[in-house]
Amino acid sequence: MTKEQFQGEISPTLPHSPGVYRYYDSGRKLLYVGKAKNLKKRVSSYFVKKIDSIKTNTLVTQIVFVEWTVTNDEHDAFLLENSLIKHFKPPYNISLKDDKTYPYITIKNESFPRVYLTRRFVKDGSEYLGPYTAVNQIYTLMDLMKQHFPLRTCNLNLSIENINKGKFKKCLEYHLGNCKAPCEGLQTLEDYLNDVQQVKQIVKGNISGVLSNLKIQMQEEAEQLAFEKAQHTKDTISVLQGFHTKSAVVHNRLGNLDVASIIDQETLAFVNYMVVVDGSIVQSKSLKIEKKLEETKEDLIAYAIAFLRPKFQSQAREIILPFEIQTEESHLQQTIPLGGDKKKLLDLSYKNAEEYMRQSELKTKLHLDKDATKDMNVTLVKLQKDLRLKEVPIHIECFDNSNFQGSFPVAAMVCFKEGLPYKKEYRHFHIKTVEGINDFASMTEIVHRRYARLLKENKPLPQLVIIDGGKGQLSAAMESITALGLLGKMTVVGLAKREESIFFPGDSDPLQLEYNGSSLLLIRRIRDEVHRFGITFHRDIRSKGTIKNELEDIPGIGAQTAMTLLQRYRSVSKIKQMTQRELTMTIGASKARIVYDYFHKEGDA
Repeated sequence: MTKEQFQGEISPTLPHSPGVYRYYDSGRKLLYVGKAKNLKKRVSSYFVKKIDSIKTNTLVTQIVFVEWTVTNDEHDAFLLENSLIKHFKPPYNISLKDDKTYPYITIKNESFPRVYLTRRFVKDGSEYLGPYTAVNQIYTLMDLMKQHFPLRTCNLNLSIENINKGKFKKCLEYHLGNCKAPCEGLQTLEDYLNDVQQVKQIVKGNISGVLSNLKIQMQEEAEQLAFEKAQHTKDTISVLQGFHTKSAVVHNRLGNLDVASIIDQETLAFVNYMVVVDGSIVQSKSLKIEKKLEETKEDLIAYAIAFLRPKFQSQAREIILPFEIQTEESHLQQTIPLGGDKKKLLDLSYKNAEEYMRQSELKTKLHLDKDATKDMNVTLVKLQKDLRLKEVPIHIECFDNSNFQGSFPVAAMVCFKEGLPYKKEYRHFHIKTVEGINDFASMTEIVHRRYARLLKENKPLPQLVIIDGGKGQLSAAMESITALGLLGKMTVVGLAKREESIFFPGDSDPLQLEYNGSSLLLIRRIRDEVHRFGITFHRDIRSKGTIKNELEDIPGIGAQTAMTLLQRYRSVSKIKQMTQRELTMTIGASKARIVYDYFHKEGDA
């Protein structure tokens, strides 16, 4: 892969997130697995910066495909990288011949359980917490817990029967203060298990009590001028505050299972599928599915699983899902977790589905998805032919207005360029010149404000303008188009709400496009987007309160001032007509100046 190919096709879609990246050659052979605190910066360094290493240069020349999996943090990236290297043994990664792995804290399955670090996982009923990538931190934490909770380190068989028989004698650890001698019955099992439970709480991150005590201790040491001790205590506090205790990618107790999640949209769905072997994620694959009929999300995720399980040769008997599905594999246990480690895995899968959706949308927007771009170009050419336009409608705008229970009218306009949403040009409108509710007059106002602004700023006009609402709304919009001298400079059509018929100005009979044809599907998508945009705007306004809709948007004017104005003048339109002197008599000079200047500023669009 050349630098130009990377910058043109891969770099724009890389996230600034922690995760693991994978390099493949032309035959889809995995070459290298790496971890990153910031995927975009790390992967880019291979292709943008000058590399002195001959081996690394050789790797880069073989890279054809790049894939990545996002993780919750750098800690999980370490663990996922470790799992993938062990599972796939990529040729450019260090060979882990000694099978060294990250340490766990073990709570041994025995009477008076020992608590110690290990790198071996044995299925003997013991509890394993971890694994931990920050090895120095975990050793510091273990030393700290030993000071506060002196637990035994010997391997004696401390059964209650043996203790009662007096078989054991306390050792040097007791005299050093590192053990409470449960071997002689000087510490009860209940008290010992309470200490073990405290240790577990600290390891799991519940450390607020310990931190409070350490901060008090540090303060006392500083007051006593024991600065070395105070610094040591401060370092201990830092270790506890930065300690990672949970991983979303390695859970040895979970064994073998699959995980799947889905993001369901109107015409597309994005599915992420993960394979977990011996508690570690070894595969993560995302798919984009184009809906053909009215498939449910249950159908889509079942289809993706049926496709991917054989592909990855998964033999897992359990799959984690967001909801239950129908499957031909009767032996496959379906788990819909509400919390715990399995829910964390499902959340991570969903996070990667979101990342894949983001990549897909960005590729389409940047024309990196060549098939989607080609299809959209074909659709725009067909729309030009169907509507008998002078040129291909590269730039389309659509207007809609709405009100809530006969009050507080607002409007919205969306912009599509090359068949895709161009959100930078989306606009909301508060209706300013219309008294009461008048949809036609409101449409006249917003169309005039939009295109008067474009003319004033010398910006390009759209080739196609869609007015949602049919003949009446279209006629209202044409009043502004005519007044601005824009007749013939762009095509304006009306879209009937029920029949989805297309009206042209002056034509009595509408144009009926093919119901499921690509032209009408694009127009529907644009219409649905302006509805969504407008409804969201109206909902936000209503959630703030109807008064805030008109007056509290003014910087420096609060709810009480707005209420005073409405009680005095009854409507916002009358407030706009008041002189600054009249407003001063109601709300004072400073606020009157703010309100008057807001409603009389120039260039308001």
